[in-house]
Amino acid sequence: MLLHMARHDAPFTSEQLAQMLRTNPVVVRRTMAGLRDAGYVRSDKGHGGGWTLACDLGNVTLLDIHRAVGGPNIFAIGVQSDNPQCAVERAVNTALDGALREAEAILIARLGAVSLADLAQNFDTLCAQHEALSR
Repeated sequence: MLLHMARHDAPFTSEQLAQMLRTNPVVVRRTMAGLRDAGYVRSDKGHGGGWTLACDLGNVTLLDIHRAVGGPNIFAIGVQSDNPQCAVERAVNTALDGALREAEAILIARLGAVSLADLAQNFDTLCAQHEALSR
């Protein structure tokens, strides 16, 4: 959404963003609230209002966005502690714990190394290539 906003002169309404994402405007507003609270977007009410970009794309990383909208967990999977007395559960947790921590550290480093400006540059290149092929 932020890349589209960066390349669009007018504000986007929640309804427009929801249509692009094929989701409900309430989901968009909830997501955008996290981005607004982090200072990445702003919203203006009334006729002609909507969501606009409020940041320099070069100063925002994918990790920043994740933290603004996703929270602290990178993975939806993790070790389970439903039955800590179970030897099978403990064995599986021991095997997975280190691997998950290593994978999370790698992913966090990568997300922190990719700015939205990097993505915007790639986006522009892909659009130019597509336009050239369409001629």
